[in-house]
Amino acid sequence: MTHPAHESCDHCGHHHELRVEDLQVRYREVEALRGVNMSASCGSCVALIGPNGAGKSTLLKAIAGLLPVSGGRILWRGTKVAKWSREIAYLPQRENVDWHFPITVRGVVRMGRYPQSGWWRPFSVDDENAIQRAIEWMDLADLGDRQISALSGGQQQRVFLARALAQEAHVLLLDEPFTGLDRTSKNALAKTLRKLTEEGRLVIASHHDLDTVRDIYDEVLLLNRKPLAFGPVAEVFTGEQIEKTFAAGVAGGKERA
Repeated sequence: MTHPAHESCDHCGHHHELRVEDLQVRYREVEALRGVNMSASCGSCVALIGPNGAGKSTLLKAIAGLLPVSGGRILWRGTKVAKWSREIAYLPQRENVDWHFPITVRGVVRMGRYPQSGWWRPFSVDDENAIQRAIEWMDLADLGDRQISALSGGQQQRVFLARALAQEAHVLLLDEPFTGLDRTSKNALAKTLRKLTEEGRLVIASHHDLDTVRDIYDEVLLLNRKPLAFGPVAEVFTGEQIEKTFAAGVAGGKERA
């Protein structure tokens, strides 16, 4: 199933595009990514598909500005992505989050306002309204005072999405968001991602469940250290291309980060 991309971003009425051009990322002597080219616009949901170690997490972190690149460039709104860091939110794999850190749901969501307001400035009424809207949008109003350690996996993902909404991010970068969720939570998260996309956001997620790609995503990048195919799911996500992606092997061992 594919879904039409929206003409513009509901937040601002403009049609923004993320472009990755000839991207290269190295970890010391290991070439993690090379020659990655892709472009995606507001209102699209993009899957990154490839074997473990293919560079999916590396690509997400590079777009988010969390890793240095050794070649190529990443553009948002036609200029270097670093200028627009407030509009880009990265959601790490759940296993990389310290869920026992003593913070409430509302506390996590409030963190999403710091890129907009600054760390030291008191929150304004607009900030507090954005936090409350995000909590309500993600159906977390009844959980606002609960510690994040007491939440289910699906609820934890919703909290991080709410943090991104409080940030008013246009681009959501999700690292294996469905991993570890039960079927009900997976279905709910899939609907949420579609809703975010239909609202005009760009969602890019690494994904490993090949059976659900067609139900969730509009476009797919098949990746194994280098891009093997990119385009609409209906055209690119074929048995032949998938087999080529996973048969290519991954040189240099396990994916870092």
